[in-house]
Amino acid sequence: MKFMRMASSPGSNASLSDQKVTHSESSRAKKSQRSEEEIFYMNCRAAYLTVLKSSLENIKSKEQLCLVLQQAGRNPSQKTLNKYWTSQTTTLNFDDFCTILKKEKTATKTELLKAFGKIDRDNSGYILHDELYKILTTRGEKMTLDDVSAITKLADFNSSGKLDYNKFCDLYVTTSEQCCKTALEKLEVDSRLRRQQFGSQAGTSSEGITLPVSKPSPRVSKKTDHKLTPMKGDSRIFSRPSSAQSCKASISSTISMSASRNRNAKLIEPNAVKEWQCTQSKGCFYLEDDGEIISHKYRLHLPQRSTVCITIKPLNLCQVEGKSCHWLSVDTALYVLKENESQENLQLVSFTEQQNKEMFGWKGELGSGVYWLLPFTTGCRFKKVKTQIAGEAKLVYRGEDGELALTKEFRAALLDIFETIDLDGNGLLSLEEYNFFELRTSGEKCDEEAWAVCKENFDMKKNELTRQGFMDLNLMEANDREGDPSDLWVTLLSLGYNKALEMTEACPFVIDIYAEKCKPRIKAIYLEAGGWQLNRAICKSVVNKGEAKVMDGCENVIVYTYKTDIRISSVIENKSENKVIIHVNNEQSKNCLSNRGLTVFAVEVAPKSMMVSQHVMPLNEQEEWLYNCVHSLLR
Repeated sequence: MKFMRMASSPGSNASLSDQKVTHSESSRAKKSQRSEEEIFYMNCRAAYLTVLKSSLENIKSKEQLCLVLQQAGRNPSQKTLNKYWTSQTTTLNFDDFCTILKKEKTATKTELLKAFGKIDRDNSGYILHDELYKILTTRGEKMTLDDVSAITKLADFNSSGKLDYNKFCDLYVTTSEQCCKTALEKLEVDSRLRRQQFGSQAGTSSEGITLPVSKPSPRVSKKTDHKLTPMKGDSRIFSRPSSAQSCKASISSTISMSASRNRNAKLIEPNAVKEWQCTQSKGCFYLEDDGEIISHKYRLHLPQRSTVCITIKPLNLCQVEGKSCHWLSVDTALYVLKENESQENLQLVSFTEQQNKEMFGWKGELGSGVYWLLPFTTGCRFKKVKTQIAGEAKLVYRGEDGELALTKEFRAALLDIFETIDLDGNGLLSLEEYNFFELRTSGEKCDEEAWAVCKENFDMKKNELTRQGFMDLNLMEANDREGDPSDLWVTLLSLGYNKALEMTEACPFVIDIYAEKCKPRIKAIYLEAGGWQLNRAICKSVVNKGEAKVMDGCENVIVYTYKTDIRISSVIENKSENKVIIHVNNEQSKNCLSNRGLTVFAVEVAPKSMMVSQHVMPLNEQEEWLYNCVHSLLR
């Protein structure tokens, strides 16, 4: 709905509380959280099963995606649909759908009224049809005259050539709620589906669902060893089983990890390859409202076979003394995939598992050709964090001459932003680099014509925007709104800043490629979520490098576990013809930080499939950590 998209909804952060609470208060909090999660997943499932026969069936078209979103009470625009169904999308599974719903929230009446209020300058409660036609057919995602006529002809909220938008908002919200109610009623009628309903998440916090591998992974050789680490499903999350009697097979696994303070530097030092040819690109992980992580994706071209060294590490932007760089503790990794006949046919080559302090890297030989570099972070240390902010930072002020100017704090933030989006590090923004910034902050691109206009008004060198030009561009935006910083805050919040101008929900990084025999070329291609290619690569890396153990009493379920000095990752493989539900209990773990933030949960694994379980890191690297997990197959 256009008016819904006009409303600006303030971003919200969610995290664990650092304060101690009594047992009863904790129980009430957990109960409330479970209730909210239960309602959310019930609504997701109800909407999904209104259109599809099973939660294991995939959405196969953009039209089908639109239908399930509408059943969930959303009213997606074409722009929203294109955001999730790109030219590369072939299917979306239930977890993808849940992730989308967490991000695309329904508009409240307050938000809708606020949007209409921007048009109704007189606060009369009405908008003339002529003005409505003009706005809806010329701005944003333009509607046709027939579309607008369909709205203005409805007698419930139209009379005398005017639209009563208060009544319209009431009808909009009621219709949205009715869609959800109808879907739930349909679900409740079917007792078979009722047995598949989602329960609560028993844990300390709620995490966004990590997307599972949407295609069955290739057959892997079975490894037999006596160590098994815990699992965490990338698929549906269920509640704690009501009775232990529902479990027919279970395994207890314990892994004791030493402190990482004396970690050896296994990665080759850059000085050892300083004579090699090198290329570099920056990028960034961004944390979405629903907990999903998106980042740049890169294409690497090697003109000939060569030994290469590939590294990734967080980008240090701490130019101001005393300034905190929260993201420097975030773990980073790169998965290297070889492009064969097409982008859809990518083969895992390796990943950056060697470590030197905060840098992770890989050294080996690559043949000539095109490779894809997919950045990854577990999310263990990159989550929504609730902080107490004394007051909103000031972005602009008026000088003695009455002219607007940017505050010192805002200029410093803009310089950091410029440093982050200047991917090639040449001190200038190309149109391609600037468009990644635009896509992140507005969802749109700047075309050549608009770039030419920008060149006429702002400082550029060699057709690239300078730092000063970037500053002036933001000052112009402030002037356009007569000093109102609302649009500037939309930009800052989308780039991971909070209202204190601290970058808490973004993690900039830098990638270096060294090649012994040729000049490597790297180029950022996308800015999006990891997707099935990354998830499949993670699965393969854990299967190839980790330990495996067959679940007692169920030889078709295998858990693969891969561990380094600082993290444990596990993958579940279901070889059977039927889905399996696995209950996981991590309550006995100590000094552990999970990417899901859950201690007890259950996952549903599709037949003949493999999916990422959980990633775990130490809460305090300077201390020993114990990973203790009991996982059980439910009846």
